Amino acid sequence: MTRQDFFIKWGVYALALLPVWFCEVYILNRFPLFGVAPMLLPLAAIAVAVLEGTVAGAGFGLGVGILCDAVYFNPDGAMTLGLCLLGFGAGALAQYVLRQNLVGCLLCSLLALVCIDAVRILTRLLAGTAALPAMLSLAGREIAWSMVFVFPVYALFLWVFHRVPKKTVL
Repeated sequence: MTRQDFFIKWGVYALALLPVWFCEVYILNRFPLFGVAPMLLPLAAIAVAVLEGTVAGAGFGLGVGILCDAVYFNPDGAMTLGLCLLGFGAGALAQYVLRQNLVGCLLCSLLALVCIDAVRILTRLLAGTAALPAMLSLAGREIAWSMVFVFPVYALFLWVFHRVPKKTVL
């Protein structure tokens, strides 16, 4: 793959991330369902990780994590490292254990959202700021509402995946 192909490929992925970011921040946050707004940016990172593999998933996860830390309220920089690790893990899981398809993306997305909310719950439990039943209820609703959007997010990035330059094997 040439340098120009590389920049085109990841530039198109970055452009595809813009409508996902726009929907999450400017549309879905205005209309919460059951008191929660979905998390779409982590789903985008996981979708690319499932399609592209471990290293690309970690790199894209790092970029999306930086965006998440800029967009989300009080993440303390955890999303940058977290999405990098989750992208690497989802890419490895989809590449070697599951398949690189919608079912693999659904399972990896569910696992990633559970990990993100588990870290959030643990930090709040250690700080003593909220009760466990309330946080579990909130996390369950957030994960369920976010999982609805795996389908359109995966479809968008699958469409991009089929149209960007691929790595050639020599």
